[in-house]
Amino acid sequence: MSTIRIQTTQNVSLEYEIASVGDRIVAAIIDYGLYITWFIAWSVLNRELNIAGDGQVGTFLILLPTVFYFLACEVFFNGQTLGKKARHLRVVRLDGSRARVGDYVLRWLLRPIEVVMTFGAGALITILLNGRGQRIGDLAAGTTVISLKKRPTYGSPQAADLAGLAGYQPVFLQAAALSDQDVALVRKLLFQGTKQENYLLINELANKVKALTGIRTDLQDVPFLKTILRDHAHLAMGGA
Repeated sequence: MSTIRIQTTQNVSLEYEIASVGDRIVAAIIDYGLYITWFIAWSVLNRELNIAGDGQVGTFLILLPTVFYFLACEVFFNGQTLGKKARHLRVVRLDGSRARVGDYVLRWLLRPIEVVMTFGAGALITILLNGRGQRIGDLAAGTTVISLKKRPTYGSPQAADLAGLAGYQPVFLQAAALSDQDVALVRKLLFQGTKQENYLLINELANKVKALTGIRTDLQDVPFLKTILRDHAHLAMGGA
């Protein structure tokens, strides 16, 4: 699954997954279900109270909220329709920043062509082909849709690691040469490689760390990488 990195105002880097096709379809079903609910509610009220008057006024009042629904929701709810809120999705720019009103307008203007006129096939094909979760409106606006569901974090030492650092003597002082971004990537790939039993990935990761730090060791890959993570955490905390 593709991801996008967002830098918060507190200078914290967060990584989000691009929304899956399934989640976007469910969100769209919820949104269009609200259309149906509105049409039914309006028909009942109009029959009971004769609100609409002549037919043209009635048609206008029925269509007005549905025509501007997606645009109004995304503008006022920070990139979310009610369906997207239910599925924890949000429209953002590709650099992770908040989408602008003009971006939402572009997405809204192209929606009838790729969603309504093609029954969603145009949007679906474009999303599947481009790999960044973008339909045609997103391509034009430079936006995508992300999932706000929580992801595992790998950027900082786990509590269990920190608890064992008191009195710890680092094995490889060269671990200090690694940046925080390097260590975050090592932690993430080690987690994934171990979970998937992908020892080729772990070996390549260990060799890359050795190349960056100049370390030579007979330790096996997994113990070596875990030692590097502990050493870096200890040294980053001011340990000698």
